[in-house]
Amino acid sequence: MGIVINQSIKNTVITYIGFAIGAINVIFLYTKFLSEAYFGLITFILSTANILMPLMAFGTHNTIVKFYSAFKTRQSQNGFLTLMLILPLVIIIPAGLITHVAYDTISNWLAKENIVIKDYTWLIYICAIMFAYFEVFYAWSRVQLQSVFGNFMKEVFHRVCITILLLLLHFGYLNVEQLIYGIVIVYVFRTFIMKLYAFSLRLPVLKWSKIPNLQSVLKYSALIIIAGSIANIILEIDKFMLGQFKALNNVAYYGVAIYIATVIGVPARSMHLITHPLTAKLLNDKDKFGLKSLYQKSSLNLFIISGFIFLCIIININQLYLLIPQNYSDGFTVVLVIGLAKLFDNLLGNNNAILFNSDYYRIVLVFGVVLAVMTVVLNFLLIPKFGINGAAYASCITIFVYNTIKLMFVYNKFNIQPFTLSTIKTMLLITFCGLLLFYWEFPFHPIINIGLKSMILIFIYGWSVYKFNLSEDITSILKRFIP
Repeated sequence: MGIVINQSIKNTVITYIGFAIGAINVIFLYTKFLSEAYFGLITFILSTANILMPLMAFGTHNTIVKFYSAFKTRQSQNGFLTLMLILPLVIIIPAGLITHVAYDTISNWLAKENIVIKDYTWLIYICAIMFAYFEVFYAWSRVQLQSVFGNFMKEVFHRVCITILLLLLHFGYLNVEQLIYGIVIVYVFRTFIMKLYAFSLRLPVLKWSKIPNLQSVLKYSALIIIAGSIANIILEIDKFMLGQFKALNNVAYYGVAIYIATVIGVPARSMHLITHPLTAKLLNDKDKFGLKSLYQKSSLNLFIISGFIFLCIIININQLYLLIPQNYSDGFTVVLVIGLAKLFDNLLGNNNAILFNSDYYRIVLVFGVVLAVMTVVLNFLLIPKFGINGAAYASCITIFVYNTIKLMFVYNKFNIQPFTLSTIKTMLLITFCGLLLFYWEFPFHPIINIGLKSMILIFIYGWSVYKFNLSEDITSILKRFIP
């Protein structure tokens, strides 16, 4: 677990730097420098591209992580990695041809509620390709157990570039159309840099050779398309469907609230970068004891860290909304509902890595397909009635159902579960701090109020975690700062 904690800390710091920059972009710059409609348009383009990303990648980013450690010779590794580089083109090339031939039909359908989408539809295709190959090159570096630079590119690089673009827009050096194209160019450049880094770790030798278990590799990749699509549908379909049912300004309002809540999921994203290949190795080595230990430790550590972040957001949300334009300030319900869902996600630890690197991923995909359909149906029913809150309700219900199924399935097949007595203690601590501090307001400027409440939370929460030794890993880190 030491390597997990070490790289996870680095990745968490990098990711939060990225999210801090992103928060400045989303909460202050986008809302101040861009109209709500164009902010919503950018959110719509990127969310739709994220939905398409697993399809464009042909699942290879997960396949690299699952199978790389199973290839023991240099020749078999070269053949495998060559296949992973070329396989996405099986989808990308036909998809490009279809998009070219049926562009008017596709763009008219996407723009039926918001005509401005029509002229930018082709950017969705470009972004989806860039997102796909970025993840391929990222996975390439992760199987070399080097995730920090890739995480920097994933979380920080493009946000800094977008900050610069927004400032250029504000000072009149760019217009809105140039800003949108500039954002897309940033993602293209990011993918190219990630490619150079990945190849510096392991230079590809493009060689066609017989790959052992080729059928299993291809079958896994094809099924991961479904798995990845399910995950991205659950995460992104709400913004896409808001753009289909409501004006784009609602997508902007929802995007701000979702961004705030998404911060809770950062620790899981950071730890996943290193636990995913470690989980694959434990499964390949049939190390059940190590798998159980990793499952419980990753769950507890993530729950403690994400619980603190959840509290920081919830107890300060009313003050935070005083700092942004009033039109964006009706998202408390979205933040709370999605925040709880993200907290549950963290509680699962490396559950996803266990499932998608095991032989049972096919059955889980069946559940996922049903839940993806459920997500679409719930959004279809709830968005027209409740607007952005309806999108949040739909996402939360789906995430809770999906996570419960995954917990039960892992317990049934592996006879392991992530919860310990410390999990219950942490839940009680989160509840206590939330009830104590949510209604406690100071009569000062919102920034001062946020600072004061956060300091009180840090003392109560940090002291409790340390005093009751809720996590050995986190306690060992706190001992460096507490005499």
